[in-house]
Amino acid sequence: MTSQNPSKAGLNRPRPQVRPTAEGWKQPMGPDGRPQLQFAQKPRVSQPPVHLADLTLAERQEKLKEMGLQGFRAKQLSVHYFQHFTTDPEKMTDLPAAQREQLVEAMFPTLLTEVKRLITDNGDTIKFLWRLFDGSLVESVLMRYPGRVTLCVSSQCGCGMNCPFCATGQNGLTRNMSAAEILDQIVQANRVIAEGGLKGSGREGVHDAERVTNIVFMGMGEPLANYKRVMNSVHRMIDEAPEGLGMSARGITISTVGLVPAINKLAEENIPITFALSLHAPDDELRDDLIPVNSRWKADEAIDAAYNYYKKTGRRVSIEYALIKDMNDHPWRAALLAKKLNARGRGWVHVNPIPLNPTPGSIWTSSEPEVMQEFLDVLNDAGVPTTLRDTRGKEIDGACGQLAAAE
Repeated sequence: MTSQNPSKAGLNRPRPQVRPTAEGWKQPMGPDGRPQLQFAQKPRVSQPPVHLADLTLAERQEKLKEMGLQGFRAKQLSVHYFQHFTTDPEKMTDLPAAQREQLVEAMFPTLLTEVKRLITDNGDTIKFLWRLFDGSLVESVLMRYPGRVTLCVSSQCGCGMNCPFCATGQNGLTRNMSAAEILDQIVQANRVIAEGGLKGSGREGVHDAERVTNIVFMGMGEPLANYKRVMNSVHRMIDEAPEGLGMSARGITISTVGLVPAINKLAEENIPITFALSLHAPDDELRDDLIPVNSRWKADEAIDAAYNYYKKTGRRVSIEYALIKDMNDHPWRAALLAKKLNARGRGWVHVNPIPLNPTPGSIWTSSEPEVMQEFLDVLNDAGVPTTLRDTRGKEIDGACGQLAAAE
């Protein structure tokens, strides 16, 4: 008698079904009794002052001319900011001493002030807490891997998607961040790296990157709900120096919970960034409660939009899936996910399950190791490339879903 495949055996094994409910906080509900979604920032919110990074090089030159200053200074200022990572007038020795303060004041208003820095024991991950000009707090996480440095950036102050398992959404959305506020997270991180603040990978024979090489829009906020400013920041990231940072578009990942019209718009941008869909459940019954935006655009609509992104760009899509014990980690859900992905074709998608990173006080927890392995096995056996993602930064509450911007 042959033994049964453990993955297939697990498909029929009875397992509890935990329903998603917010722990330690109350989800805002709409008149229809559903979690309330907040796409627009609160009314009459003041925006940060215009910064050099908000503008193209031509716009920077024009602004300086309007102030009665020489337009060619814009290029020099851009070099200092995007290549030397400084806004210190004392270091701008190629500018006239009498004009330095005026130029810096005009083009570099203070956007992010560091409040706190948490560093892992081995020094290869740093979580920054930033205070913005209006007192809002956001976080970003800097991580060194062999051969690359990744920065997880925030794109909104808070988040309006109201997902019950995410710390960021507990306070709702305050406002969208400007393109320059997004970019300043990178420039300040590059400054920290240049100063030796991020330790090396420690892997023999692998060159350590000397600046941020990869960006993931997986910090605070829903990037596609701040579409225009996020895309402006992406353009500055990939613009050649000194207009921008001169980064590779392929090293930039934008993640969304499933704003379908914005996904389709992103597919038309003709920029080869990586797209990631935070799915977390393949069935609408669970996803309606787990990802409230699913009440507007269902799981199949979001997967269709992700597949459309692949067809338009040729770029393989990532499916993000937080594994939560007894909630969404059932092997039948892995089988359903595989069925839905394979129905649209092969080779277009990669699934990234990640053990849930619990927030303080939450009873929710990650799946057991053997359950996670079974989930991965079902997907891989069905021909869907699946890799368990690293939970970097967990010890400093810097992992996915843990960014709450608390002092």
